[in-house]
Amino acid sequence: MNVNTLKNSLRALIVMLALTLVAQGVAAEAATDATSGITGDIGVGLSLGLAGVGAGISQAGIGSAAVGMLAEDSSKFGTAIIFTALPESIVILGALPMFI
Repeated sequence: MNVNTLKNSLRALIVMLALTLVAQGVAAEAATDATSGITGDIGVGLSLGLAGVGAGISQAGIGSAAVGMLAEDSSKFGTAIIFTALPESIVILGALPMFI
């Protein structure tokens, strides 16, 4: 993985984290205000959708690097699976506002 891809993945992660936090705030505000139920639904949808997009973007680079690492040394399967599963936790964090 080159430095530019790593920087872009980190930037995408930071943006997705910020959007998730904003969406959680919108969902919490909508829960207190009974007249604006649609804004909470939009916030939850945005957080889940953008978290999925961010995870997919980061998964593309990490997955190809993991396959290359396994092609060179098959004893590093555990490390490859951990790094491949890390971006998927972003979607789980994006899904949290649906249940809160």
